[in-house]
Amino acid sequence: MEPTKLAKYFLTQPHGSKANMATALGVTRTWLSQVIYGRGTPSAEMAVAIERLTNSAVTRADLRPDLYL
Repeated sequence: MEPTKLAKYFLTQPHGSKANMATALGVTRTWLSQVIYGRGTPSAEMAVAIERLTNSAVTRADLRPDLYL
């Protein structure tokens, strides 16, 4: 399976970035990992928050093409 754009994003980030994002989003690291590896789908609001936290490196359309394309 092709890595998600969010998974590729974290390859360029320092250690602890996933935990920091999970905390900023108010979710568990487990839930965020599911989204990172394509096994979970964020809500529309969460997709917008991830877009903001990644400075648009990962967009809401990347995460939820069913809603934002």
